[in-house]
Amino acid sequence: MTIKMKVENISKIFGPRAKRIIPMVEKGESKTDILEKTGHTVGVYNASMDIMEGETFVIMGLSGSGKSTLIRCLNMLNRPTAGAIYVDGEDITKYNSQQLKKYRQEKIAMVFQHFGLFSHRTILSNIEYGLEIKGIEKEERRKIAQHHLELVGLKGWEDKYPDELSGGMQQRVGIARALANDPDILLMDEPFSALDPLIRREMQLELIDLQNRLQKTIVFITHDVNEAFKIGDRVAVMKDGKVEQVGTPEEILEKPANQYISEFIRDIDRSKILQAEHIMIRPHGLLSLKDGLNVAIKTMQENGLSSVFVTDRRRHLQGIVTIDDAIEGLKQRKTIEEVIQRDVNTVSPEDYVQDIIPKVLESKYPIVVVDEAGIIKGIILRVHVLASLIEDNGDSSSEDKADKIDPDKGLTE
Repeated sequence: MTIKMKVENISKIFGPRAKRIIPMVEKGESKTDILEKTGHTVGVYNASMDIMEGETFVIMGLSGSGKSTLIRCLNMLNRPTAGAIYVDGEDITKYNSQQLKKYRQEKIAMVFQHFGLFSHRTILSNIEYGLEIKGIEKEERRKIAQHHLELVGLKGWEDKYPDELSGGMQQRVGIARALANDPDILLMDEPFSALDPLIRREMQLELIDLQNRLQKTIVFITHDVNEAFKIGDRVAVMKDGKVEQVGTPEEILEKPANQYISEFIRDIDRSKILQAEHIMIRPHGLLSLKDGLNVAIKTMQENGLSSVFVTDRRRHLQGIVTIDDAIEGLKQRKTIEEVIQRDVNTVSPEDYVQDIIPKVLESKYPIVVVDEAGIIKGIILRVHVLASLIEDNGDSSSEDKADKIDPDKGLTE
């Protein structure tokens, strides 16, 4: 993957003599002590991260961690005290006012927590605003704004005003306005935190869907660990102005960098974070439609299975054959085609564990993970779902935990 934005040793100190404060931070003095002694506030210290093109990169932390200060450095609303920020290889901290204006108009856009819409403008006019500032002709900007209005699902609301829309709809307008300028990078500063929980979940899913279609580089700020791990391709965790760990949600869950990270993720709902591809295993002993029932029985015996999945030559799922059906079919001289059960529970690799649980509990057979073309990628047993929900406290591996779980009864004593 290509690095779109490289944040290199960025520090931001608020106060008249900011540069003089950095040696105090280097010596390990706390934010509180520095504030009391000097009146300066340490917003961010020595933050470094690579943000890849087309990824959703989440910066997560509690209030006062420095996450919002950092994101404002990325569009230079906060000018860093020290360090560099490279976008497409250029250090934007060295830009003059004209270069910075062009950068903000063409490469980067921001979605704010409290929508930031103009109450006196219609919805369509709000979306047009950035294009109007750029000097785009009225007919052209109206066409672009209408396209992005429809993209966020608000067709028919063109002539309404912000106070006529719900919070979730207003945030959609904010996203459409940011996207209308076609930025390479989209900054989102806790965009859903002001929304009700149900609307917030809907907006998270809509953002994921929108990103799948547009593949923008998104930097997303949140204090909610479940939200961070749900939407982020990678996550940076901040504390007291410093970056504690950067990694994928799975990497942070499995290998927290320190005690702070362990405490931070302790209450996370793993069923909302882990997907089918994270807990599936490779299917053993797949059969082909051309195989006979003798082969089916032998395959099940060799692999200790009571059922086996059947595919065509290209590994497209066709169904499942059980040992009982195979034995009975053999007696009656039937083919696999005649005994195969076509009604098989399937999920996609991207489906979340929380959505898989009902299928696992209801199904007599393993769940099959298939891609969009219907090709088998893996299988999921009840044991895999149960094991994925157990928090790893470092005393055993995921495989060890799986061994302690009865597929039918849950955790064994």
